[in-house]
Amino acid sequence: RDSEGNALLSLTEIHHQVASAYAAEAIACWTATQIDMDMQWPKLIIEGDALSIIKKYKTQTNDKSKVGAYIRDIHQLLIKTKRYYFEHTPREANYLAHMLAREALRKKEEIYLIGRVPEYVERLKEEEQKGEQRRR
Repeated sequence: RDSEGNALLSLTEIHHQVASAYAAEAIACWTATQIDMDMQWPKLIIEGDALSIIKKYKTQTNDKSKVGAYIRDIHQLLIKTKRYYFEHTPREANYLAHMLAREALRKKEEIYLIGRVPEYVERLKEEEQKGEQRRR
């Protein structure tokens, strides 16, 4: 997302034989970094709800865990730029990412949308906004 909350990119990929949710989070961060290198956005904020993964990306120590290869690769890529940030996002706030992942697995479908989100995500956002207005 940009600073106004607009989608820059929506991407889902189906990876087989991923060992854990932490590995999936590491792969997602790695993919975001790869895409940023191509897109050259002015600033990259990588958000994730796996706090331990985000902490690993923030430190420059040599990680020897099962996701260490992804972490080392991202550190190497990001040496070229200083315009990136890693932020922990509570799972409740990261629900759109989880919804995209769940729908991709359910539909067995990968997407790559620049500047927008799938229609079902737009509908969910509209429903959520209506619910917030009713609660006020």
